[in-house]
Amino acid sequence: MSVYPSGGGDRMTTQQLILGLVLATMVFSVALELKVDDFKRVAQTPRAVICGLIPQFILLPVGTWAATLVLDLPPNVEAAMMLVASCPGGSLSNVVTHFGRGNTALSVSVSAVAALMALVLTPFNFSWMVAANPATASWLRTLSIDASDIWISLLVLLAVPMSLGLLIAHRLPPLTARIQKPLANFSLFALLAFIVLGLIKERQLLTLGLLPMLLIVIVHNASGLFFGWATSKAMGVSERDRRAVMIEGGMQNSGLALGIIAVQFNSDLGMVIIASLWGMWHIVSGMSLAFFWRRSDAAVLRAQHA
Repeated sequence: MSVYPSGGGDRMTTQQLILGLVLATMVFSVALELKVDDFKRVAQTPRAVICGLIPQFILLPVGTWAATLVLDLPPNVEAAMMLVASCPGGSLSNVVTHFGRGNTALSVSVSAVAALMALVLTPFNFSWMVAANPATASWLRTLSIDASDIWISLLVLLAVPMSLGLLIAHRLPPLTARIQKPLANFSLFALLAFIVLGLIKERQLLTLGLLPMLLIVIVHNASGLFFGWATSKAMGVSERDRRAVMIEGGMQNSGLALGIIAVQFNSDLGMVIIASLWGMWHIVSGMSLAFFWRRSDAAVLRAQHA
């Protein structure tokens, strides 16, 4: 049984509805950035793109499921870990990859393909992981949540805004150029505001008791980065490609997870905490890696000119 209280009644609150709209707007703004050239690059460098997709959709989900079988965590925490692991890479991964002097074109290509694959693979991975873990399977039955409801959530939060964004970007380039950046900035700010306001609302929980949850998120995120590194080493891609693959493997779209939690799990507090901590920590870990890589590059340049 969960040690965290759920969000309340069965009906979706205004706050949950607004969060769903914010997430749909974020997905829509990401779709506006996707261009035909992004997908052409996939055909030109399929090996590197596949390398970037393996950690996201195979290694992290399987690794997360195996970890939840070993760890004795509350079912809602395990379900949140599974949900985050099922989500595609976040849109911030392209920015972090660029700052860390990785292959930004590869990062964009992986993000574009992952966003489309997530329409099927996110609900698929989450469904099989939950069903294959006795604790989470029993918890979902207690909540009376049908697995098909998760697909409906993905349709509303991902498929519809993604399709509309791709259509408008293709048909109305001038309009796309005007609205893409403001929409992206607004949705990111609104998502961060929801996380901060939610933590303020539940500030009585922000005690040392939250440290185990943060530790879970740190280790979980580190495993995603490790899977990206291991896959790129095994497939022998270049250093710049390896950086992109690592960031893509470790920066999950926790915002999408928050939207699903709001719509399908009535903003269960344990799940919200895990997804929110992920949303903050993966930026810290990603930017830390980017700074490390920049310093390493600078050290190499200094050594060459010494």
